[in-house]
Amino acid sequence: MTKQGMLVLSRQRNESIMIGDLVKVTVVDIRGDKVRIGFTAPIQVPIHRQEVYEAFKRQKARGRKVTE
Repeated sequence: MTKQGMLVLSRQRNESIMIGDLVKVTVVDIRGDKVRIGFTAPIQVPIHRQEVYEAFKRQKARGRKVTE
């Protein structure tokens, strides 16, 4: 298994973070304890909320067709 770490950054509205050369994450809005973020990535890079991603993995493990 690959070693992983967590990088914690502070960003303000309209500031971005780059993940590699292809994925840009931008803070779109901040309201109380909610942060809206936007992702810019090539169309072939799937982006899902973690709970959706995990549901896809469970379906795939059960041999079911994965649909979005």
